[in-house]
Amino acid sequence: MEKRANHKKTRNIKLVMQYDGSAYGGWQRLGSTSGKPGIQKVLEETISECLKEDINVIGSGRTDTGVHALGQTANFHCSSTMSLDCMKSLINTNLPEDIKIIIMETASIDFHSRYSARSKTYKYFIDSEEVPSVFTRKYALHVPEVLNFEAMKKGASYLIGTHDFKAFCTDRKDGKSTVRTIEAIEINRTDRSIKYAEGYFCIAITGDGFLHHMIRIIVGTLLEVGKGMRAPEEIEKILKSRRRDKAGVTVYPNGLFLTKVRY
Repeated sequence: MEKRANHKKTRNIKLVMQYDGSAYGGWQRLGSTSGKPGIQKVLEETISECLKEDINVIGSGRTDTGVHALGQTANFHCSSTMSLDCMKSLINTNLPEDIKIIIMETASIDFHSRYSARSKTYKYFIDSEEVPSVFTRKYALHVPEVLNFEAMKKGASYLIGTHDFKAFCTDRKDGKSTVRTIEAIEINRTDRSIKYAEGYFCIAITGDGFLHHMIRIIVGTLLEVGKGMRAPEEIEKILKSRRRDKAGVTVYPNGLFLTKVRY
């Protein structure tokens, strides 16, 4: 095995990437209990081999098993003097076909993809056709029922702002704060992020950060409002309850995409 360099890492490289999370155990290095590899680990191994130095890739946040990204941001420090164009091309050539770097640029030495982030946008795609598409089944949740979009938008309005979202996350036992700020929730019939048929719509949620399963529980609860299983006003009561069992189901991860991280 070729010995890797151990020089001072004077460059900070920022990445924006896309990945299909279907085959992975989420972002984090160790992956999940399913035994699937973590995307972070795949990136670190590939970049380390390409640059012949040990690389630690820092992501803007963790995506769960089966969750995808259209705009995940990450960064790593290196000592390589390789040009960005050559580096991007070399790394993409060696990455698996379901992980690709879209943008690579030099960042300030103190840039941190997680701690420097101001907000993130996630989009959850839903297939509302009577018969689900066989081609997009890994990227959208099939919900054939007729939904009341106005009721869903009204329910979503109660989530805007700074709240304790304990009811909308998988119970955490570390004692850390469950207060987060949601800047916007948009529910649109069509979306240009992914070229789906007219029967598709998405729920886009922008906030300063999200708790474990928070997006998927919010989507599950809003869908219950859309189906008439809950009144929109219940959302406010759920927030105040701080009880996970008061909120809706956790929808499957396949329709969820991290689309943008803002700095």
